[in-house]
Amino acid sequence: MRLNVGRIGRAHGILGEATIEVRTDEAEDRFAVGSRLETDSHGSLTVASARVHNGILLLGFIGIGNRNEIEKYKDALLYSDVDIDAPGFDEDDYHVLQLVGCKAYLVDGDLFGHVKEVLNLPGQDLLVIQTDAGEVMIPFVRALVPIVDIKERRMTVIPPEIDGVLE
Repeated sequence: MRLNVGRIGRAHGILGEATIEVRTDEAEDRFAVGSRLETDSHGSLTVASARVHNGILLLGFIGIGNRNEIEKYKDALLYSDVDIDAPGFDEDDYHVLQLVGCKAYLVDGDLFGHVKEVLNLPGQDLLVIQTDAGEVMIPFVRALVPIVDIKERRMTVIPPEIDGVLE
């Protein structure tokens, strides 16, 4: 599956490197030297160099050798082919696309709703679950989402209570 893994930022230096806004958990694999990335508007690019400078990923690409050339790519989105069914680093690694659409059940087995969206926030991810009563956001942590079965496209959730009422 083709997924957005980054965005090209501003040019860095005079040799054609650019800052990269990383949008993947596997940056070292997606942006390794020799990796081929598709852009949303400029065809494909092959990574020629990759380094981190002051906490920012800098990439150079084959065929782009100066600042003027890389500036044409500013704000271009970078895409990579990703196998979303490949196993993660540990049993709790899930891809957002694996979670969206899953049915969410309460501990007692009643259907609560379905996962509409996953918000990737700095502190933690939030599941946006569409219920009959509207959207409910549940932090994606084991204490509130104890069971996730990707093959069956279902999970068990423990929604938060507000003032003694189940959300």
